[in-house]
Amino acid sequence: MRTHGMTITRQNDVADVRAALKNGLARLRSAGVPSSTLAAELLLMHVLGRDRAWIYAHPEAALPAAEADRYFELLERRAAGEPTQYLTGKQEFWGLEFEVTPAVLIPRPETEHLIEVTLERLGEERGIKINMRTGAPNRMLRIVDVGTGSGCIAVTLARELPHAKIVATDISSDALAVAQRNAARHGVADRIEFIQTDLLGALLERNRASNETETTGLFDAIVSNPPYVARNEAAELPREVRDHEPAAALFGGPTGIEMYERLTEQAVELLAARGILVLELGYDCGDVVRATLSRQREWANVSVTDDLAGIPRVIAAERVGKPQANS
Repeated sequence: MRTHGMTITRQNDVADVRAALKNGLARLRSAGVPSSTLAAELLLMHVLGRDRAWIYAHPEAALPAAEADRYFELLERRAAGEPTQYLTGKQEFWGLEFEVTPAVLIPRPETEHLIEVTLERLGEERGIKINMRTGAPNRMLRIVDVGTGSGCIAVTLARELPHAKIVATDISSDALAVAQRNAARHGVADRIEFIQTDLLGALLERNRASNETETTGLFDAIVSNPPYVARNEAAELPREVRDHEPAAALFGGPTGIEMYERLTEQAVELLAARGILVLELGYDCGDVVRATLSRQREWANVSVTDDLAGIPRVIAAERVGKPQANS
């Protein structure tokens, strides 16, 4: 049988797993797909509803024609540039499986450093549910995830911090729908409020409208993986990213750093004293963001954390001073 220009073996008119995988590998390699072996495996696992161990333990298992056709259809789409994660509809992050669609940025392993830094910065004093010195419950934390996308950051923090309430914002209603499904899937939907807004805009309006105490609406932490790719660098991105991931989640403006200045200025107004700001960094913009925080004068204890490749990946800072009461 020939499928999309490839010949696969048949057993009683049915392809076997070994032949399908072999041809899938060849197709993706010929198309220059990165990590072609992994992609071919994941797509076959998706079609069959089986794990990798089963595939390699049953190479001669029959593959019905409908499943073979579905597999090679997905291979062709991957060869044309569609990310594997959008074809399977899922991506792992922090050991959890998240639904992903073309409405959201695909979670990257590097973003897990954002979680690590946030938990470290909160520390034992605030980061665990029970005060280890007194045995009394710690107060409820309030955290914002700006530009939540799939919700991977908000959901992960909600799972790690059972005494936290989280606001997850995004400018895209389609992205928020995905994030809400992921929150429900992982059992934390009751502690995450989803708001459609540009950065922190709606929260600023809500805080300014409050007539209560000066700490009303203030947060213990604001975290974000903001858009940070420069518009003029689009051509340099892999086609999987440039042509398929949402532009609003990728591009931060002409230079790629515009979002940082807006976000840090807004965060000053919404963070409580000693509240923390944790941001993922784009390539080669750590010094610029650090300079922005220094210029604003409301930040202390600024630190930059490298990823496993030694690239500055996360910047964190602490809000100093006492926010002004609402007028």
